[in-house]
Amino acid sequence: MPTNPTVNGPAVLELRDVAKKFGSVVALTSATLTVHSNSIHALVGENGAGKSTLVKIVAGLYQKDSGEFLFRGEPVDFTSTAAAKAAGIAVIYQEPTLFPDLSVVENIFMGRQPTDRLGRIDRKAMRAEAREIFARLAVRIDPDRIAEGLSIADQQIIEIAKAISLDARLLIMDEPTAALSGVEVERLFAVARSLRDEGRGLVFISHRFDEVFSLCDTITVMRDGRYISTDATADVEEDEIVRRMVGRDVTDLFPKQETTVGDELLRVDALTSVGVFSDVSFTVRAGEIVALAGLVGAGRSEIARAVFGVDGYQSGTVTLAGKPVPKRRPAAAMAAGLALVPEDRRKQGLVLDSSVARNTTLAIRSKLAKWGFLRNASENRAAREWAQRLQVKTSALDTLAGTLSGGNQQKVVLGKWLATNPRVLIIDEPTRGIDVGTKAEVHRLTSELAGRGMGILMISSELPEVLGMADRVLVVREGRITAELSRAEATAENVMYAATHAAEEVTR
Repeated sequence: MPTNPTVNGPAVLELRDVAKKFGSVVALTSATLTVHSNSIHALVGENGAGKSTLVKIVAGLYQKDSGEFLFRGEPVDFTSTAAAKAAGIAVIYQEPTLFPDLSVVENIFMGRQPTDRLGRIDRKAMRAEAREIFARLAVRIDPDRIAEGLSIADQQIIEIAKAISLDARLLIMDEPTAALSGVEVERLFAVARSLRDEGRGLVFISHRFDEVFSLCDTITVMRDGRYISTDATADVEEDEIVRRMVGRDVTDLFPKQETTVGDELLRVDALTSVGVFSDVSFTVRAGEIVALAGLVGAGRSEIARAVFGVDGYQSGTVTLAGKPVPKRRPAAAMAAGLALVPEDRRKQGLVLDSSVARNTTLAIRSKLAKWGFLRNASENRAAREWAQRLQVKTSALDTLAGTLSGGNQQKVVLGKWLATNPRVLIIDEPTRGIDVGTKAEVHRLTSELAGRGMGILMISSELPEVLGMADRVLVVREGRITAELSRAEATAENVMYAATHAAEEVTR
């Protein structure tokens, strides 16, 4: 457990019942967070809990709709990121955005370079201050080195040095360790502790509970845009934090049908893409919904794209009904009976300025054509069938796909791939960004397809969706499958534990 005898410094940040909506989408309803100087405060919650929206309000990117926002005891409502920085707030993101062609010291002082008596940039003073900051942080980085080619860890340290040079009193670290090695994480933690001991307040956002409990003094839990709890790290157990994060009743939200699981359809053996995922093996059988669960960035979408042939891989095999599926050949995967509904429907699943009919029939146009010609009547007939079956709400089939709601766009993408009559459907984030009613429709359809003997490989960051729909759950962490859970074994606690711990820890 972390030890910090000066946790009870004055509050540097206070948010009380902050609310934020984007149109009809409610991102925050009652977000509350108090961060003290001389402390490291963890902010945890599932994907979609509202953490990112909260951070963007503090950073000046968004403005709150209601509630109280105090910084260093004064009411504020920053209208720009520049205003937040000027007040003393810095955000250190997972992937920093330095100017690659400039030196380290130029990045630190960009836009506010000190000048000498003649008005010239005082490079000597810049280097001296940069070296002094790096010495305080106990890191060795050459101030004159060009930023291009620096590791993510070094780039984050440079962002922290920039914050110190601005005398930031609050630093928010948003998933800072996701791309770091163990040694780099320890160095970052040493820097964070030194900043805390200087009297600054830090917010640490992470899904890795071992890091949260080793680094942070206090933990605040958010769920569904709401404040849930705040505890001293020493006073709460990891299992209790997980329960608070995922404490929802999923029983009645998912129309899951009981099906008879049949023969093996899809087999993935020892699939490896260096630096992305490693030694991934699993099967999907007829009538079965298999979920790939895990945290954002764990490698789930990359595995799906490799299986379908969009991305390559160095070793391993993919077979469908016992026959090899060639790698990096999506057309061959389609011909074999695979279909992929991608995570980003707008960029990867639809042609937004084309009609509903054209989008629905994109994957089967060659089958509809006669003598190389495709008649509108044939296209409309095929599209109408799927629009009706999926209950796509549109005034006409020639309506542009880009004008549809998110839920109806998702149905059009589904229709496009179901029209190919696949044996295995890979569906990535099936209900992201769509309303509750449409979610239920998508879940109903998914369950019906499995009931007809289709194999479903579902990727979802929504834990209730995973627990409510999957027959088996494969948990992915940092490119590896850390656990395979039956429907009975797949509890919120078991899935979250496997998503935040290495495979050898899970199997102990």
